[in-house]
Amino acid sequence: MPLKTREFDPANYLKSDEAVSAYLNEALETGDAAFIADAIGVIARARGMADVASKSGMSRESLYRSLSATGNPELATVVKVLAAMKLRLAAHPTEAA
Repeated sequence: MPLKTREFDPANYLKSDEAVSAYLNEALETGDAAFIADAIGVIARARGMADVASKSGMSRESLYRSLSATGNPELATVVKVLAAMKLRLAAHPTEAA
């Protein structure tokens, strides 16, 4: 009998503010813009995409499109979405080489 599996969805594990913060920080550490946008989208799904869209003043459809692995959101979109989710970006110096 074949083993049945389900697709892994990290949104199912982002239940606390600490988990969300750790997930976003790890995504930011990669420096991969597509992965970061996708991670913000995962967090938005975990928090409720319709609610995030309403609070950010954007449509749910455009958020799904912008915050996918193939999306390329503008910085203004990222800032609006993060603010709607009560998150913010912070800069820290990198380690000297």
